[in-house]
Formats: sequence, C-alpha cells, structure tokens
Amino acid sequence: MKILISADMEGATGVTWPADVLPGGPQWERCRPMFTSDVNAAVTGFFEGGADEVLINEAHWTMRNLLLERLDDRAEMLTGRHKSLSMVEGVQRGDIDGVAFVGYHTGAGTEGVLAHTYLANSITGVWLNGKRASEGMLNAHVVAEYGVPVVLVTGDDKTIVDAHDYAPQAKGVAVKDYVSRYAAVCRTPQRTAADIRAAAKEATALAVRHEPVSGGPFTIELEFDAEHLAGAATVVPGVAPSGERRVAYTTETMFDGIRCFKAVTTLVSAAVEEQYG
Repeated sequence: MKILISADMEGATGVTWPADVLPGGPQWERCRPMFTSDVNAAVTGFFEGGADEVLINEAHWTMRNLLLERLDDRAEMLTGRHKSLSMVEGVQRGDIDGVAFVGYHTGAGTEGVLAHTYLANSITGVWLNGKRASEGMLNAHVVAEYGVPVVLVTGDDKTIVDAHDYAPQAKGVAVKDYVSRYAAVCRTPQRTAADIRAAAKEATALAVRHEPVSGGPFTIELEFDAEHLAGAATVVPGVAPSGERRVAYTTETMFDGIRCFKAVTTLVSAAVEEQYG
C-alpha cells in the first residue's frame, strides 16, 4: 500500500497570516517545523495503519518548505516546482492507493484562514461546473481520474467542512478554528500531531483503489479582482470571457482542467503590477 501526501502550508498548525507562509522570512522559518510536524504525524499514522510506502509531495508556494532532515526516515519527499500535476504530482504513476491533503485551506472568496485558490490574491472565486471550488475540490477530481480516493484532510475547521463535500468518506482533522482570514484559535503542535497521527492510522483502511472516475466535461470559471487579469487569462487557448472580470473554459478531463488552470494562474500572476494589482 502506498500513500501520497499532498502537503500545503496555509492549513498547517499555528499558521494564521501571510508572514507565516511566505518563504524567506523569520515567521516562515518559525512555522516550517510545525508544518513538518503535521506531515510527520500523518506519515507515522499511515505506517501504523499498515502502509508500506509514503510519498510526500511538497505543494506550497516554491514547494521547498518542509524540513527533509526532520521527516520520518521511512517516507520520501518530492520537492520543487514545475511538476506536471502540481499539488498532486505522483498520483499519475499508477502505484498510489490513497491521497492525504495535509495543511489544506478553503477557496478564494470564502471563509477560512488564508483562504485562496492557487494565487494568494487576484482570484476572488473559482467555480467547477457551477459549484464554488477550493484547491481540495479541484485536486480531488484529478486523483479520482486515477482511481485514488482522498482519505485524510487536515486544515482549519472550515476546510474540514469543505472536504465533506468532495471527500465525504475522508478522515478530517481541524488543527485550528477560523476567526478571520488572518486569525484562528490554534492548538499546540503536540495536540495536533496526536490528532493527525490517530486519524491517519484510521484513514489507511480507506486507501482502496477504485475504478477511475471520469466526471467530465468540466467547466472551470475564475473571477479576478481586476478586468485586465481576465484579459490576460484569455491568452490561453480555450479560455474566454464569461462575465465581468470572469473567464471560463471547458475540458473533458480534470487532468487537462488542472493543467489549464495552472497556465491561467501563471499568466495572471505575471500580469499583476505592484501596488495596483
């Protein structure tokens, strides 16, 4: 049995504001051990539950945040950027039995600590087939196409509620409770590690591959905080205006859907000017 952990940072223990997750600063350095603790707890729990292998895919920002030297020796880590499937890279190898979303968060325009979808700002909402979508929902549809279930989700309490929609069978662990986008009631790393470990151990039983799910076609719509960003997004073939500050595109698979999403967000981020956005 092999588990893939997709590890994001905004939903990690103790993280509540931008300085906690922006690489290079002292607060980021302070939060890296807590992020690593969450991931380690999941690794330990999965092995206790009977997993034979655990692959961790770094999924935050530069994708170079976890402390490799502090990880459980039994795990392996895929780190660095420019991966074909970004946050769920590795699932396409065909040997993954279950996926865990560790340190996840809610989507752009919703309640949740550091809520966003791919870009920290600029995107004010994302909809998948008319339903507001978080990174978790988008990634869950990707892994479903490979017959892999989401078995564990950790983040703030709003993230766990969001996960009930796209992975109702998954075990959920809230490491903090939402107060505002930049405030939360946090539990200590010792408490959250124990909770994540126990949930991962139970979640291992859910790691059973199923027939690939093809839920397409998929229409993804994005709303931006400025009209010029919508214009920039339409440079990507197939992406067209769909409303004020909105664009949309349709793909037959989520493999293509998430790759197009990645192209759109890359172009949009390059079109943002300092101060005025």
